[in-house]
Order: sequence, then structure tokens, then C-alpha cells
Amino acid sequence: MNKSLATLLALTALSSPLAAQPRRGGPPVQPNPQALPMNPLPDYVRKDAPTNPAILKIWEEGMQRSQAAKFAQQLMDSVGPRLTGSPGMNRGQDWLLATYKQLGVTARKERYGTWNSWGRGAAFAQLTAPRVKPLEATMLSWSGNTGGKWVEGEVITLQPYSSPEEFKAWLPTVKGKIVLASAPRLTCRMPQQVAEFATPASAAALDTVQRDLDATYRGLTQRVPTFYADVKAAGALAVFESYWSNYPGIDKIFGSPRNSALPTFDIGCEDYGMLFRLAQNKQGPKVKLTAESEFLGEQPVFNVIAEIKGSAKPDEYVVLSAHFDSWEGHSGATDNGTGTVTMLEALRILKTVLPNPSRTILVGHWSGEEQGLNGSGAFAADHPEVVKGLQFLFNQDNGTGRVVNTGPSILPENGPRLAQYMAEMPSQLTQYLRLSGPSGVGGGSDHASFLCHGAPAASLGALSWDYSLTTWHTNRDSFDKVMQDDLKHNATLTAMFAYLASEDPQPSSRTLLNPLPPSAPNGPPISIPNCGRPQRESAGYRR
Repeated sequence: MNKSLATLLALTALSSPLAAQPRRGGPPVQPNPQALPMNPLPDYVRKDAPTNPAILKIWEEGMQRSQAAKFAQQLMDSVGPRLTGSPGMNRGQDWLLATYKQLGVTARKERYGTWNSWGRGAAFAQLTAPRVKPLEATMLSWSGNTGGKWVEGEVITLQPYSSPEEFKAWLPTVKGKIVLASAPRLTCRMPQQVAEFATPASAAALDTVQRDLDATYRGLTQRVPTFYADVKAAGALAVFESYWSNYPGIDKIFGSPRNSALPTFDIGCEDYGMLFRLAQNKQGPKVKLTAESEFLGEQPVFNVIAEIKGSAKPDEYVVLSAHFDSWEGHSGATDNGTGTVTMLEALRILKTVLPNPSRTILVGHWSGEEQGLNGSGAFAADHPEVVKGLQFLFNQDNGTGRVVNTGPSILPENGPRLAQYMAEMPSQLTQYLRLSGPSGVGGGSDHASFLCHGAPAASLGALSWDYSLTTWHTNRDSFDKVMQDDLKHNATLTAMFAYLASEDPQPSSRTLLNPLPPSAPNGPPISIPNCGRPQRESAGYRR
């Protein structure tokens, strides 16, 4: 192919939806309502072109000279996943520092604690009997290794147990074996297909048996805290698990330091079911495998903080927030490479067109989010001056799509302020952007680390693109899932929010919602502050 086409394919994933195509036997797929402009448009959506010269410059720089696709490809394809404390995280943070240096932006690594450091090596598994077949196998994070060797053993299923005594009685059977520790799926067809094509009786029967299987195996590796160490001590070669995402070929990939006892793999839905049936029917399944990993002990962990110092109000802050760590199923693309690139590109735009903001603009690339908001929580605890001087924080963490909602959370007077900011922006950005009313803190991402202090922080919620099933913590969270037009859109929008918050002549509000919403349905009101203590070392961490 020609060079220009090759470059386009290398840097750009699908940038606009394909025309909706009907599925065989089903109706055409309809656009998600949130992907369409609002109708009627709220008052904060401009009816004419923006007049603010800085907004116009940000629009031109962000939409005409975007570097988001280049940053995304480098981060997701070349750097790859960024497990907290891993060599991959260190490599990624070095890339961030080098990138900011090229942009002329001051950036630093800031230590907040230590974590159990683990490095991934090569890992393979193959069925060798009763036939030969490569397995779709992914070594889980913090997995043990085979000591540089290939090992081979019979595959057996974990015997369900209801007490530690039953577990101990079963343990002698695992010597030289590979243990299947999860429930299999009766079918790896999507539930939507079962609902669409199966008879009601077939669907009900599948559901009943699957529920029983899931209940039988659920939590078996958790009931005995030393499960992995115990099966290792009893002579097991490896543990295989499977965490299907309800889509063909897509599994959730996690891991725990408990896996360090022996090689631990996630096996794709179809292969796992095959192994389980072979073992149950006593058809002699054997698997040959190798696993390489490196245990580096408790090592320092860091956030990366980039900064453009304020010219008039350097002790007041606008913070752009996104967690940098990821799980290791693929590349950590939409969780949260896209949020990372949104903030990186937004600061590049601002450095280009607004090199001297009134307030200090920080970007927090947090570590340890997946282990409990540890990096952002530690930064908020360690920097009370930032929390005190925070004008606004904007956080993005839920996938690749266009930002379509935001809101003031527990500080209702900031709702009109956000609407005022949006009224300065081009309608191409704000016609999709729904401004929600006041709400609780929530705890799912890093803005909660600041909201819990009563500081103004907004989540930039994005279109799903089936995030929960397709890419969230999965083996398919790769660069091609990034919608580059939406990423460019989000970075430009974020740059405008940061600019307007930086130049706002008035401080943001800290007047709390009254009454405060309940912490749970029919529960007591949330308390402010309600900031948990960030975990600064891996001792005691369990997943």
C-alpha cells in the first residue's frame, strides 16, 4: 500500500460510525440517543459562532492540528499496559515526562508510596491431549512462573467445597495437575443471541443450569485465603480461570499478588469450556505451558504531574485529571489511555495558545486508581494547598466516546458556572453535552478524591461504545477501539474548560448541596468530608 495510506492506518482508528447495517434476523441498529444533538437545545448551546479569541484559537489548534492520534498510538501500541508498580508503568511514566519535555511543559514524578512490583514475560499454553490445539490464554497480573521451563500436566476441575476441611481433603489430588477453578459457560454465544433466537424453554433451561454452575464455583478461590499457595504446595502446576465478558472472544483480565504462588491464566470462554468438558468426561486432557514473570518486590510508585504556572493567581489551580495505570488484558486503551491522552493533548493545546494562564493549570496522571484511587487520594492528602486553591478539576475515565455529560456534583452553585463556560464554546462541542443537576460524590474515579474534601470537581462522562462489555478491563482494550474524532473532540473541549476556569474572575463555589443525598437507597446522608485513607503500600491489598 502507499505510504500515506499506511500512515493513516497506523495512526487512525475508525473515526466515524459505519452506516447502520441490519443484522440477519434482526432490525437495523439505531443510533444511541445520547450520540445525537439534544433537541431542543439548552440555552447554554450557542446559536452563533464564538467570539472569544482564545476559544477560537483553542478550536483551531485542537481540531486542525491535533496530536491526539499520535500520542494515543505511541502510548497504546508502543508503551502498552501500565500495571501499578510494574516496569510497564515506569516505561509509560518516562514516556510522559519525555513527551512533556518536547512540548516545553514542566513535569515531574511525585512519589506517593510503594507497591508490589511485577514484570510480565512470555506465556503460552497448548492442549496436547486428546488432541493438539493452542489455547487462548492470558497470564494474570502477579502470576507465578514456571522457572524458565515448559511443564505439562493433566487438567482437572476444582472440587467444590463448603469448608476448609473439604478443601484440604481434596488437595492431594492436584499433584502434577492443572486446576480449572472457574465455572464454565454452557454457551459462549452472547445473551442477546439467546434472547433473540432460542425458544423460551431453551433459554430458561440454559439460564437455570448456568446460574447453578456459577453459584457452585463462585468464590471458591477466595474462601481459603491461601488457596493458590496451598494448591502450589500440594504440587499443582498451574491454575486456569475464566472471566467471560458476555461477548465472543472477550474476557476480563485481572490478577492479584495471591497469584504469585504459581502460574495463573485466564482462558478464553470457548477453550475453557472445552477443557472443562474434557476433564469432566474423563477424556484425558493435558496441557503444556510456560510462563515467565519477574518479582521485583515492594518498589516506589509515583504520580506524574505536569504544570503550567499561573501568571496572576499561581496559588489557585485548575486540575486536569486522568488515571494512568491500567490492567494488562491488552493496551489499557479506553481505561484509561483515552483519558490520559485527552489531558495530555489539552495541555499541549493550552501551552500553544495560552502559555500564561491566570491560574496554575496542573495535569494529574494518577497511578493506583485500579487499586482504590490511591494515587489521586494521596496527592489530595499531600497537597492541601491544591485542594484549598482548587478552582475546578475535570476528570475523564470512562472510555473513548464523546463527552456527553457533566455536572456540579455536591456543589450545586457550580452548575450555572459550568453552563456559563459552555456558552462560550462552539455548538459543535456543546450540542451533545448534557448538564446534570447536583448529585453525590460517587467513588468510581479520581474526581472523588477531591470531591470528598468538598473541592469542586467534575466528571466528564463519555458515550459508552459498549465500554463495560467490550473494553473495560478486557483483552480487547486496544488502540483500534479508540474513536479518534471523539478523542480530538474531548481534548479540545477539556482545553476550553481549563481555559475558562483559569480566567474566570470569580472563585468557584464550595456551598454544599443541602440536604446531602443519601449514601445508599434509604440510607443516611453522605458525609463531607468522607475521604478514605489512600493505600500507600501493597501489604494487605486483596482483589
